[in-house]
Amino acid sequence: MDWISPRQLNRLGMLNMNRRNVDYIARYNDRSSYPLVDNKLQTKLVVAEYGVKTPELLQIVRQQHEISHFREMAEDLGGFAIKPAKGSGGKGITVITGRDDDAYIKASGARVDADYLKRHLTNILAGLYSLAGTPDVAIVESLVESAPEIARYSFQGVPDIRIVVFQGYPVMAMLRLATKASDGKANLHQGAVGVGLDIGTGRSLNAVQFNRPISLHPDTGLALENIQIDAWQEMLEMASRCYEATGLGYMGVDLVVDANRGPLLLELNARPGLAIQMANGRGLLPRLRTIEALKRPHFIPQERATFAMDTFAAL
Repeated sequence: MDWISPRQLNRLGMLNMNRRNVDYIARYNDRSSYPLVDNKLQTKLVVAEYGVKTPELLQIVRQQHEISHFREMAEDLGGFAIKPAKGSGGKGITVITGRDDDAYIKASGARVDADYLKRHLTNILAGLYSLAGTPDVAIVESLVESAPEIARYSFQGVPDIRIVVFQGYPVMAMLRLATKASDGKANLHQGAVGVGLDIGTGRSLNAVQFNRPISLHPDTGLALENIQIDAWQEMLEMASRCYEATGLGYMGVDLVVDANRGPLLLELNARPGLAIQMANGRGLLPRLRTIEALKRPHFIPQERATFAMDTFAAL
């Protein structure tokens, strides 16, 4: 896989941050819709009305006195995830994958006790992880059991799929794989691997870590060139339906593939990053302009997904 120079990237129509902020986020995202995507609880509630599945909601902790009920609820659970409703970038998310007597086992393998989780809930309510440091709400969700055909490529953490959706059309996608460097999180800035996905088929195109091309996962050692995402059209349609749910014209849709329930929405992002272009080895601008130039937009999510698959498929 050859390195792409800045000049080549410019010719590929790479979208830069200033243009993204002015021409797409500011122009196509009504600020009144931001609370729907900046709050994971609100996101879950609104997308459910449009048939978009999310991990099962087990408990909402809004007040300090409710933390005692969390311990009772979690007593019989093998695994779950605690998330700040208004957190970003994966901050404040604690994933419990199992139990060992009174100990809870984190995704990293570390053992923690109930008091540790209670303190974490207290910190969430205090707003330690919220976007503006304001008081927050903690949500407890069922544990996502990643489909094994995808999970084997990731190091500890659950792999997810980011799809950029513009005016309801899925225009670019990537698979994000956790690494040791990213501490088991699917965050590219922290060292996760980004694998570009062909919109037409869901097959892998290129892979990068820290914006440098790679062909093997640094920890699992597995080749990244022949990954195939199943239920691909279903995932694109789910992402497309989030446009009707939120009204946001430019957003990132983060999905996971659960071994039992299939594709699930993790969260939405009104300010998706641009590293997806590096993972795909091509720019967003030509695709965004193609959608802007449509004289007769498609009004049904299935039609928008089909159009994207046909139009933006890798040659």
